[in-house]
Amino acid sequence: MFQIARALARLARAASRRLGRTGGTTAPGRALLKVSPGALARMSAELDDGSVLVSATNGKTTTAAMIAAALERAGRPVVHNRAGSNMAWGVATALLDAGRERGQLGLFEVDEAWLPAVARDTDPRLLLLSNLFRDQLDRYGELELLADRWAELTAELDGRARFVLNADDPLVADLGRERSGVTYFGVEDDSQALPGMQHAADSKHCRNCGHAYEYDAIYLGHMGRYRCPNCGRRRPEPQIAATRVVLDGMKGSRVELRTPRGDLAVRLPLPGLYNVYNAVAATATALELGVPLVTVREALEGFGGAFGRVETIPVGGRSVSILLIKNPAGANEVLRTLTLEDGRLDLWMALNDRIADGRDVSWIWDADFEVLAGHVRRVTCSGTRAEEMALRLKYAGIDAELTVDRDLGRSLDAAVANAAGEHVYALPTYTALLELRDLLADRGLAKRWSE
Repeated sequence: MFQIARALARLARAASRRLGRTGGTTAPGRALLKVSPGALARMSAELDDGSVLVSATNGKTTTAAMIAAALERAGRPVVHNRAGSNMAWGVATALLDAGRERGQLGLFEVDEAWLPAVARDTDPRLLLLSNLFRDQLDRYGELELLADRWAELTAELDGRARFVLNADDPLVADLGRERSGVTYFGVEDDSQALPGMQHAADSKHCRNCGHAYEYDAIYLGHMGRYRCPNCGRRRPEPQIAATRVVLDGMKGSRVELRTPRGDLAVRLPLPGLYNVYNAVAATATALELGVPLVTVREALEGFGGAFGRVETIPVGGRSVSILLIKNPAGANEVLRTLTLEDGRLDLWMALNDRIADGRDVSWIWDADFEVLAGHVRRVTCSGTRAEEMALRLKYAGIDAELTVDRDLGRSLDAAVANAAGEHVYALPTYTALLELRDLLADRGLAKRWSE
């Protein structure tokens, strides 16, 4: 039954690609797992070099793509769910061709809630766990619940898999305490420290004793250098660290890394400290997988980004830079990056409340849109909750020309046509990003997800 189901799933995927349908990354895997529930385990067992799983609330698509670029540059054959379909059926779709090439390594980004189930089926050799932030509470529940599930999984895999963990995130760092085979990464440049704890910060208390952490430096949300004054628990020392970071707005950043194989200077073509974290995580993982240091640098410096994660596309004679926002911590880093740009900005923002976004959009009131005050010339709000986004910007003190239009295509065209300069910054939530992708693909300006 498994072989027949896989053959039919391959046919369904090929047909979907020919028709240009976005379901080509999920529908074949869904059908396969329904007919053959054990297919994920059987296909992953065909990978000669095993599987690597990448999970996080923010940045997993970009980080996994960076790792894939380094592995491919090193000549390693990789099976990778490139389109970002990161639940069990997306991984199953990516695995349809597993075993067709010798030496294949499976590299899969996995939704943080789906990680335990996918890990138990794929039996990974390595897990990269980068961060946990509050996201889609109506779907996932409280952050502590996810942390507990991850803790159970790492205990189960202890001794069978290696772990690459973010030392700066207390919830993630705790997963490696008293475990074997753990590599930590982090940031160690206080020039990037925030003046204080952001309102959107999540993990503020020690899971060991419940006391509030004290921070020597806060870099992003609740991530930084922390210690518990009650029980003495503190941030682990990272083996791979960004020791110097210079942010240059949307142009990217310059990063100096300390690694066990030597120091590394990288000109990263992606903006923001959040992408520095992605690059440090990717470096740590690639080195664990045996990629040479010079190859890692070449991959990072040549990295073009993943769609919607700081990709710039020509639209109507202007450049539209797309930056996904989906929760307070991630949005704050995008907003922080935009404030480094010169002049007043033209923005297009699309807020949706579909199931994949989370139906509760109250998170926008925890994001610090106030930092945009004085930086925006014109903003167009779109999506199913366009009016609420416009209201949020009004309360944030954004004194700019403001228009509201729920129609994504029409509103994007208006934002581009009425921009004062060459650049429009598009900030969509997740399903709005998917709709934007289809819209641009229909116009011949971008590839579809399945291509």
